[in-house]
Amino acid sequence: MGLDMYAYVGQPGQHRDHWGQGEWSSSTGAFESPVEKPRELAYWRKHPNLHGWMRQLWIEKGHEGDFNGDELELTWCDIDQLEQDIRGSRLPHTRGFFFGDAADDHYREQDLEFCRNAKAELFLGLRVFYNSSW
Repeated sequence: MGLDMYAYVGQPGQHRDHWGQGEWSSSTGAFESPVEKPRELAYWRKHPNLHGWMRQLWIEKGHEGDFNGDELELTWCDIDQLEQDIRGSRLPHTRGFFFGDAADDHYREQDLEFCRNAKAELFLGLRVFYNSSW
């Protein structure tokens, strides 16, 4: 167990529906779903401070709860602020039982690459989401 974090391009609820409506096929030996899997932009394993930043954004957008398995749509302004906070080393210190230790330095280049890629997708008119599981 641990904090798994995803960013993807798709439609609202597509990630949930892909996994929720699919099942393992013993005949093909693969997971199959009637809903197309959203296109992954980034994956992080135990990057608690980035998750904390996303959770703060989620709360600012009017949501409540423990922010586990909840989809968060990211706008251009959100990504731009995230990029500034990464560059300025301003991700909030975040702790959780399954979260691991701070990994800001380890993920710095990947985080900035995600910001560049997410902005490109948004520029094309596509939708970018964050989700996590712990």
